[in-house]
Amino acid sequence: MTDKQKARIRHNIAVTAAWIVALVMFFPIFWMVLTSFKTEQQAIAIPPLLVFEPTFENYATINAQTNISKFAMNSIVTSIGGTLLAMLIAIPAAYAMAFRPTRWTKDVLLWMLSTKMMPAVGVLMPIYLLCQWLGILDTRISLIVIFSLMNLPIIMMILFNYFRDIPVEILEASRMDGTTTFNEITQIVMPLAWGGIASTALLSIVLMWNEAFWSINLTSNNAGTLVALVAGYSNPQGLFWAKVSAVSTLACAPIVLLGWLTQKQLVQGLTFGAVK
Repeated sequence: MTDKQKARIRHNIAVTAAWIVALVMFFPIFWMVLTSFKTEQQAIAIPPLLVFEPTFENYATINAQTNISKFAMNSIVTSIGGTLLAMLIAIPAAYAMAFRPTRWTKDVLLWMLSTKMMPAVGVLMPIYLLCQWLGILDTRISLIVIFSLMNLPIIMMILFNYFRDIPVEILEASRMDGTTTFNEITQIVMPLAWGGIASTALLSIVLMWNEAFWSINLTSNNAGTLVALVAGYSNPQGLFWAKVSAVSTLACAPIVLLGWLTQKQLVQGLTFGAVK
């Protein structure tokens, strides 16, 4: 067997494995969408039904029982607002750590990442009481602040790695010309790392859109997101699989569409600086 034939076999095996992994990961989404068009009886049928008469009854029920546009708007506002707040904090902080490091920089980064190891439920009660005391419980403001703080360590680390790939000589030349720190960040660092910043923002939006723990525990009717709406269909009367699938489809569709439309930019940004 020639080297060319061996390489072709390895390529075919890799492509086949990739397709298998993709299909395995896609199947839950496919099944969720399929179940959303079933009745409750069909959704729990054993064996599962693959051929059935689709119905929009679940979507009509959800639209009639809930103000889904309000939940969708809450998801949009909190995910985008939390991302903007996190980026506003993370960009200057990552700049300082990347271009004006101290002997404590690595320790600070490690400490920030270590906060992600703590279970969220461990700080639920103090945060809940603090929001209640401030009068921001069940408001978009509370979710925006919490979402930004919870994802800030990841955003900081990603931006820090992007900024480190910028040649420091460019900044040194600008400083010799008398550029201020603000202009250095806004006119030099951000344009050079724009791909990384954009992909980090997209990743942040996805993380905040899918955040369930804080959405469920800090909101009810006023600031509930689509994730909280999904959880609302699990109640003492039982779990309504068809309706849960329908509302889950509505909750997933916007972020899946966003990821599909921006996949090229997202991949380019996440691999920014990986190859010199």
